[in-house]
Amino acid sequence: MEEWRESRLGELLEIKHGFALLGKYFATAGTHVVLTPGNFFDEGGFKDKGDKEKWYIGPVPSEYVLDKGELLIAMTEQAEGLLGSSAIIPKSGLYLHNQRLGRVLVRDEEMADKKFLYYLFNTSQVRHQIRASATGVKIRHTAPSRVENVEVRFPPLPLQRRIAGILSAYDDLVENCQRRIKILEEMARSLYREWFVDFRFPGQETCPRVPSPLGEIPEGWEVKRLEEIASVNHSQITARTAPESIHYIDIASVSPGQVDTVTTYAFADAPGRARRIVGHGDVLWLCVRPNRRSHALLIHPETDTIASTGFAVLTALSVPFTFLYQATTTDEFVRYLTNNATGAAYPAVTGATFQRAELLIPPAHLTRQFEAISIPMVEQIHTLQRQSRALRRTRDLLLPRLLSGQIDLEGV
Repeated sequence: MEEWRESRLGELLEIKHGFALLGKYFATAGTHVVLTPGNFFDEGGFKDKGDKEKWYIGPVPSEYVLDKGELLIAMTEQAEGLLGSSAIIPKSGLYLHNQRLGRVLVRDEEMADKKFLYYLFNTSQVRHQIRASATGVKIRHTAPSRVENVEVRFPPLPLQRRIAGILSAYDDLVENCQRRIKILEEMARSLYREWFVDFRFPGQETCPRVPSPLGEIPEGWEVKRLEEIASVNHSQITARTAPESIHYIDIASVSPGQVDTVTTYAFADAPGRARRIVGHGDVLWLCVRPNRRSHALLIHPETDTIASTGFAVLTALSVPFTFLYQATTTDEFVRYLTNNATGAAYPAVTGATFQRAELLIPPAHLTRQFEAISIPMVEQIHTLQRQSRALRRTRDLLLPRLLSGQIDLEGV
């Protein structure tokens, strides 16, 4: 502890502003992605925004094309809580450094470790100072000089590397869980496509094709409206039937394929839109901007989990819920929702839009086979997601203690 020093961040690093990218060059595809604070998690880290990415097709000086391992911080409050968030770039040559971000340059590599600085930015003390330095009414922002004036305590370089190594070990385990989740998700999608889109299912060799409203389909298969196989928004809580507390899923907490956060409220303090009752196996679909694919399959949610009325809740009745989830998240189904959305500023669909959707339903023996294979996959995904959350919680508990010197690392 006696070796720890107090100083300004500017003694350790320099913050460089990004390039002023022009809106006229933004596109839906291209060679470079416009990196924004929206790519950052509030607790630190980088997220790929998938279909929500903005691409850039205009000229950019080469020094603003980011390399793998570079450290950036969010200089504007693009979304609540993101100002001061930090991220390490995962891939070279793809992402652009725009003016809403600050690039962190280490002044002396014998004095500061970049990975340690990444975790230092995630401490509440540093984040609070960065946010307190921001100005602006509609969009709050800070400046490189203000960030460099933030006061910090830091240990010698060997101890910085040891701290960063401990915290990185947790992040590596989380990343490993995420990779395994993606593999399992792709396996389930591939099996669905193989059997129910490409019709290469067990026994397809002896099954003739017949005409249908969706084209030629295997004999014995049927085209049905979604309301024939599932219910939409089957139940809601009221002030009279509500429990004392709820676990709330709001519209901002669902990203493609997963629920990112669940917030617990006393029902009296919960948002007015906390009304949709959800349970195991339900499919959540955000009704606004369906092209963004904000949907999730709920596996073993806590009792009294409630979703916003901004979601459509699909509950499987005569098909396995894993089949329903795959059938309602295909590219074709997303196009159906997008083409039937109404409203210019906020294109949205309704529960009735889901009810009218036509789906191709195979015989029960095939869906049962699919269920037997896919259920263990989604259960394993659920287990890995729980492990990831536990690892993040442990890391977040350790982080302030390690970076404040409260934990003695001599024997670690």
